[in-house]
Amino acid sequence: MRTLVIGGGPAGLYFSLLAKKKHPDWEIRVAERNAPDATFGWGVVFNDKTQNYLKDNDEPSWRDITSTFQMWDNVDVIHRGKKVSIRGNRFAGIRRLTLLQILQKHCLAAGVDVRFQTELAKPEQWAGFDLVVAADGVNSIVRRTYAAEFGPSVDVRPNRYVWYGTPTLFHGLTLIFRENADGLWIAHAYKFDANTSTFIVETDPATWTKAGMDRKDESAARRYLEGVFADDLKGAALLSNKSAWLNFNLVKNRRWVHGNTVLLGDALHTAHFSIGSGTRLAFEDSIALFEALEARKNVPSALAEFERARRPKVDDLQAAAQTSMEWFENAKKDMRLDPEDLAYILMTRSGKIDRENLKQRDPEFVAMYDAWKQGRK
Repeated sequence: MRTLVIGGGPAGLYFSLLAKKKHPDWEIRVAERNAPDATFGWGVVFNDKTQNYLKDNDEPSWRDITSTFQMWDNVDVIHRGKKVSIRGNRFAGIRRLTLLQILQKHCLAAGVDVRFQTELAKPEQWAGFDLVVAADGVNSIVRRTYAAEFGPSVDVRPNRYVWYGTPTLFHGLTLIFRENADGLWIAHAYKFDANTSTFIVETDPATWTKAGMDRKDESAARRYLEGVFADDLKGAALLSNKSAWLNFNLVKNRRWVHGNTVLLGDALHTAHFSIGSGTRLAFEDSIALFEALEARKNVPSALAEFERARRPKVDDLQAAAQTSMEWFENAKKDMRLDPEDLAYILMTRSGKIDRENLKQRDPEFVAMYDAWKQGRK
């Protein structure tokens, strides 16, 4: 079978690796517009479930990926300068470029034809393949080309965010709330290697405008935020990788398949970074598509099965991510809360974790929270 994968991110590469290792006789070509060492952003996160999926599906790449992991089980909430920690939340961080290079290495070793700096922007360039996997990201050319067939919706959200790195190590998923004369600034931080952390800053439109971010260049914006989070950064710098202010695009599609073409990863759906599931969705999409092809053997029926089996899980996770996203968009209303209350609300905001689940994860936190609430009466 001749397969074209458009996009060399985690979704496209992992699907290609699984398919080629199982079917060495298949021709699998990956077309990636960027160079092999180009990447947007800094570190990404995995949860325990995703790690298990990777081990079960391809142990050699799993070993390489997990060998570079930075592990933690705590969520730290910092509000009014006080840190509240909640344990029992197992995550791992990895540099996004490292992850891509591991997947590239394993794909090339398996015989996948990976072509970098190759942009396929026209349908005639996709012709002649039995299967076309469009894993070309949130701004997918394939999705836009077949918009009438896929029925996409792209909801541009109001908050602005910018993705930095920092040499300050945050040993856990750290959510920081800082207010100044301009408004509320929220940081999402976590370490992803021995020397560096991801540091995403999010804010509402009014704060962004009042701070003059629309008039500041990249360097001035970075210096301003270093001032806002000076205590948290311990005086260290924020590191830029073409870091620019963005609006989060919430992507959904009415249909996932058009003929022999299927959407995958961010081209198909997005989930707000506050729940750290974008990379998880990409890998799980790849596994589900591979399993559908194995189960059905015929491309049209396999693609139909992929959408049938995978859509409910994606819808469920997107719903939780949207609830979380909307909480952060309206976080200003909860800044009157004490740190303990804010931490509890944050842990239960998406509906995926309730009090009993939280108690199983960290009974000491729940006991502390109950005692604190009792003491307030």
